[in-house]
Amino acid sequence: MVPGARESLLDAACSALARRPWATVRMVDVAAAAGVSRQTLYNEFGSKDGLARALVRREADSYLAGVEHALATHSDARERLAATAEWTAVSARDNDLVRAMLTGCWSERLPAPTLSAVPSSSAVPAQRRADGPLPSPGDLVAIVRDRAVAVLAGPGRHRADTHELARSCELVVRLALSCVAAPPGGGDAGVAELVRGALHRQGV
Repeated sequence: MVPGARESLLDAACSALARRPWATVRMVDVAAAAGVSRQTLYNEFGSKDGLARALVRREADSYLAGVEHALATHSDARERLAATAEWTAVSARDNDLVRAMLTGCWSERLPAPTLSAVPSSSAVPAQRRADGPLPSPGDLVAIVRDRAVAVLAGPGRHRADTHELARSCELVVRLALSCVAAPPGGGDAGVAELVRGALHRQGV
């Protein structure tokens, strides 16, 4: 496959989804928008469901990369977690697929691939990964919590302290998700302020 064609196909699928419901997105149109043949698209993803799974996987990876960036942005633990919460709320607001993955609420206009692994005969390593399990909302909460703990715990922290830190990190993620469902006043800054206040009361 032409280098970069996979990403071009996923970009084309994402653009098509922004304009119309997934059920009406045609593979031939996605291929044409990416400048490749329909056979190339099928060779890469196998089916429309395979394309959907790869698209969901990419958006999950992009969200988690943003989490890593937010955790690395500040030196203060509270600000790192506030930035993570803010990124979560912004991502869910701006990206319907991320919102669906974080909340489990898949609208009729979105693809809704099964989260369990599917049989794969693909020779494409990236597609085999997309054929594996996709993250549920609970999975994403746990991944973000564990990545935050890994960044914030540092060496020499006692197990009991790490347990409390994990609880605080999970609280931040769940608080951010509540802001996705019911945005606070003050917009994105309001999310960060809520998190700072909650962490202050917990002594973080």
